[in-house]
Amino acid sequence: MRNPCCAGIGRTLQRLASAPRLGQFDGMDYETIKADAFGRSLSGIGLNLLVRDVHAQCAFLEAVFDMKPHQVTDDFAIVTYGDQVFQLHGDATYHAHPLLGLLPENPPRGGGIEIRLYDSDPDEAAARSAAVGATVLQSPTDKLHGLREACILCDNGYAWVPSRAL
Repeated sequence: MRNPCCAGIGRTLQRLASAPRLGQFDGMDYETIKADAFGRSLSGIGLNLLVRDVHAQCAFLEAVFDMKPHQVTDDFAIVTYGDQVFQLHGDATYHAHPLLGLLPENPPRGGGIEIRLYDSDPDEAAARSAAVGATVLQSPTDKLHGLREACILCDNGYAWVPSRAL
């Protein structure tokens, strides 16, 4: 006997699998999109990292993880990782935001959060990180939970964890 709660779930999953993802099939040009249009396009959960130097953080993300920064300024950048999108904001953009007063003067800023990158090779990322002055907190290691991963600390103190399934 079929569970009535599951009726139609296959069709729903097919629709979701073929649905356009932000920036992938929607024709969005991250180099030219205006701030208000970009903001309205966001949904689900988002990631915004406050950083001391947007240009340096973009260089790190591009060199170590092959991420693509867009509209990079001293204050802001859109960053894509595969079909995922997130934002960087310079500290100065939060001058009137209460969060700025909570940031530590020295890293690590992101203590307690790991930014997991499931489509990045941990061995390659760890090797590349030395060239940009990042700290490898944990060398690439096979884990019991079925992933090979490394932990890399950027200059802003965020823990980036490139991972691949074993």
